[in-house]
Amino acid sequence: MSRIGNRKLEIPAGVEVKEENGIVTVKGPKGELTTKLAQGISVKIEGNTLEVLRENDLYKPMHGTINANIHNMLIGVTKGFKKELEIVGVGYRFALKGNAIVISAGYSHPVEMQIPAGIKVESPSNTELTITGFDKELVGEFAANVRKVRQPEPYKGKGIRYKDEHIIRKEGKKAA
Repeated sequence: MSRIGNRKLEIPAGVEVKEENGIVTVKGPKGELTTKLAQGISVKIEGNTLEVLRENDLYKPMHGTINANIHNMLIGVTKGFKKELEIVGVGYRFALKGNAIVISAGYSHPVEMQIPAGIKVESPSNTELTITGFDKELVGEFAANVRKVRQPEPYKGKGIRYKDEHIIRKEGKKAA
């Protein structure tokens, strides 16, 4: 934890970082993100370098967490984050309908999920879904909620999975 907390963060060009009353605001070309600093943690900004400092070892666990959160904010407002999902199964598909995703995943009814603000969803084909945004937490949480509609099962591998995810398959019943 302390090694991550001790690293100095490089502020990219075109990104503005402010710290007021224990709240860090990062503003960049893709958007604006804020986070609240934990008690005993402070931020020192010098030029294009940001350093997260702690008062003493009592605040060591939050030191690395705050540093990682600010690092994710810096990446998010410049490059953004992306999660890719795929759906496997006969008749399973994604469809975009306005500001919602309609998921046909083997249930008696299609599952409809509203897309939160700050997230962009694209569907290159009816079995693939790309979720992009500048807030890592929001992108990851929405992708996990979509995956939760029909998690991949270990016997046939049917369900919603991340593109790079490997499903450990089980053998099933053996013929006697």
